[in-house]
Amino acid sequence: MASLRDRERGVRVLVIGAGAIGGVVGAHLSAAGADVTMLTTNPKIARALRERGFRVRGASELDAPAGPVLERLIPETPPFELMLLATQPPQVEAAAEEALPWLAPTGRLLAFQNGLCEERLAKLVGRERVLGGVVAWGASMLEPGVYDRTSRGGFTLGTLSGAPDAHLQTAATLLGAVGEVKLTRNLRGARWSKLAINSVVSTLGTIGGDRLGALLRHGFVRRLGLEIMTEAAAVAAAEGVVLEKVSGTLDPGWLALSEAERRGPSARLAAKHALLLAVGAKYRRLRSSMLAAIERGRPPAVDFLNGELITRAQQHGLPTPINEAARALVWQIARGEARSSHASLRALYDSTR
Repeated sequence: MASLRDRERGVRVLVIGAGAIGGVVGAHLSAAGADVTMLTTNPKIARALRERGFRVRGASELDAPAGPVLERLIPETPPFELMLLATQPPQVEAAAEEALPWLAPTGRLLAFQNGLCEERLAKLVGRERVLGGVVAWGASMLEPGVYDRTSRGGFTLGTLSGAPDAHLQTAATLLGAVGEVKLTRNLRGARWSKLAINSVVSTLGTIGGDRLGALLRHGFVRRLGLEIMTEAAAVAAAEGVVLEKVSGTLDPGWLALSEAERRGPSARLAAKHALLLAVGAKYRRLRSSMLAAIERGRPPAVDFLNGELITRAQQHGLPTPINEAARALVWQIARGEARSSHASLRALYDSTR
C-alpha cells in the first residue's frame, strides 16, 4: 500500500458514490491515511461502511476502516479540496451540482465516469476546475461495503486544456494508493478511446448478461465489438480527436475494421480477434456496471456511451447502425422487454448483418 506525504494527507477528499469504483478508491485512500469522506445516498451502503468499514477482495485484498460516511452534506461540513465523482453517468451532473457549495474556492472536481462527462461538468464550474480520470481497472460491489476488484490497473489523469495543473499532481499522488497513475496532455483522446471500449464492454456485457471473458470467447461477440469500435473511431476522427491507447495496448483506431476486413478474413483481422481474446482473458471477471445499475432499478448509462457516439455521428452525417441497435436493445432490457443473455447478443448480431 502506497503511503502519502503530509501534504496529501491534509487534502480533504470527498468521494461521491460508494459503488464499485468509489468503494475501491475510498478503501485504498483510507488505508493510505488520506483525509477521505464518503458520500452515498444508499443507506445500506452507508450503514455497512460505518459498522464494518471497507472490505475489498479480488485483485486487491484489504480491509480498511471508513472515515466519515455521509448520506447528505450539511452546512457544518467543511469544504473539500478534491471531489472524486464515482456515480453512474446519468447522476453525475446532479451529484456535482448538489456538492458544489462544499467545493473549496480553489478545489477541483475529478470525474471517473465513462463517457464525456468532463465537458458536462465544465458547464457547472468552468473548464479549469475539472479534472478527468480514465479508470483502467474493473470492480463490482458484492454486497454493501464489500467490493470485488476484478482486475488490476490504474488511472490516466488530465485536464481539459492539457495544461499542467498543481491539483492534478496532488490527485495523481493520492490515487497512486489505488494503482499506477499516468498523466496525459491528451485527455480528450484518452477519454474517447475509453468511450469506444466501454461502448463495447459495458453495452455488450449488459446485453449478454455475463462476464467479459465468457462473452469474448465467442467470435460473433468479438465481431460486434470490432464493429462498434469501427463506428466510434470514425466519429472520433470527424471530431478531430487523436485516440490514445488504453492500458498501453488497446488502440481503438487500430482495432477499427478496414473495408477489406469487413468483407472477409485476413491475417490482420485475425490479429484483432486475438487481441480481443487476450483482453477477455485479462479482464475475464469484469462485469458490466451498466447491467448492475439496471439490476438496482437505475437507468442505464447507454445514452452516455453508445448514445453519445450516435448523437455526434448524426452531426457529421455518419452511420452508426450497430451502436443504434445495441442502444435500443439495452433500453429494452432496462424496461423489462428483453432479457440479458447470450441469445440476446446473438439476436443483435443476426439482426445487424
